[in-house]
Amino acid sequence: MPGIIEQFVQYADKLSFSSLCLNRIKKGLVIIMELKEKALSLHREWNGKITTTPKCQVKTREDLALAYTPGVAEPCKVIAEDKEAAYTYTIKSNTVAVVSDGSAVLGLGNIGPEAAMPVMEGKAVLFKEFGGVNAFPICLDTQDTDEIVQTVINIAPAFGGINLEDISAPRCFEIEAKLKEKLDIPVFHDDQHGTAIVVGAAMLNAVKLAGKKLEDVTVVINGAGSAGIAIGKFLLKLGVGNLVMVDLCGILNRDDHYDNPAHAEMAQMSNKKNIKGGLADALRCADVFVGVSKPNLVTPEMVKSMAEKPILFPMANPEPEITYDLAKQSGAYIVGTGRSDYPNQINNVLVFPGVFKGALKVRAKAITEDMKLAAAHAIADLVTDDKLSVDYIIPSALDKSVASAVADAVAAEWLKSGK
Repeated sequence: MPGIIEQFVQYADKLSFSSLCLNRIKKGLVIIMELKEKALSLHREWNGKITTTPKCQVKTREDLALAYTPGVAEPCKVIAEDKEAAYTYTIKSNTVAVVSDGSAVLGLGNIGPEAAMPVMEGKAVLFKEFGGVNAFPICLDTQDTDEIVQTVINIAPAFGGINLEDISAPRCFEIEAKLKEKLDIPVFHDDQHGTAIVVGAAMLNAVKLAGKKLEDVTVVINGAGSAGIAIGKFLLKLGVGNLVMVDLCGILNRDDHYDNPAHAEMAQMSNKKNIKGGLADALRCADVFVGVSKPNLVTPEMVKSMAEKPILFPMANPEPEITYDLAKQSGAYIVGTGRSDYPNQINNVLVFPGVFKGALKVRAKAITEDMKLAAAHAIADLVTDDKLSVDYIIPSALDKSVASAVADAVAAEWLKSGK
């Protein structure tokens, strides 16, 4: 650990960081290294983060006869006559499958199904802890789109919903679309829609606090993968006036050709002025930056080139496109990141427990765009005007009241739709 910090100090000196900034970053590095060591130790101790706890007891012959054979045959007969009865007699009504192929795990990339297990177990913990929803990690040893789709279809009878997780683009789009078409239970790719909803919630309050209107702002998204594209589409539905997408190839525009169909689609939906160039060009006079890409891509000069009261959501994991401290020093009005050690943590845990809790409550057959919009507004509304500030635009990720508010909004929207 000391060696890594010393290397950083030598590098930082060349970049002429201020002593205050350097000390804060050094402190942050120490905290990160200690956190990594502690996390590894605890995961070894836990030997898995979830377990199965029975609701019934089996202490007598009668207990055994009721919970298992011969008594268990009675609910089997009822369900055989009416499959919907599974919601009444089994865990299906409050259970979600967390499905991954391990192809796009955190910032680690394609690490495979076994290595994805700790993340999927963690997701299951959060479902239960925040939403009261049962969840099981399902890590598939295939990255074939059709095999994944068919496997999920085959296991779907045991679940009330499907949460797709850490599946690489563009396959994730096709997998989700096919499953939505084939299944009559909610299918939700959290990397796309959970991220989009929580960014939307933060955006609503940040823009309001800055004294601007959604329809008047220009939002730049750096990173046109599954999360970036989903965020972009969602912000347009939310009412953002102008969206500019930036990827490795530069600003998506209507004059260039894109082999990736998702990029081609976004090029037609965004960039009203059809500007071209790179990230620096996109940020000039922009109101908001959203980063779902790589660390250290945004410079102080870029922040200073933005419109008055610039809003920055650098969310690259684990290191953002620009650090919180550097963004603020460069003139950012509001900064939100994915990290818990700074204000305004933009975290999906504010979304997916409540979305599924609400959808399962009313046995929704899908999670519609209107349900997603309702979720974003519900999260944003929890920050009342008297509490809204540059350091508090979104509820704490640990606020367990959020899931209930989101669930109520999502359930009400589904019932209102009459589907």
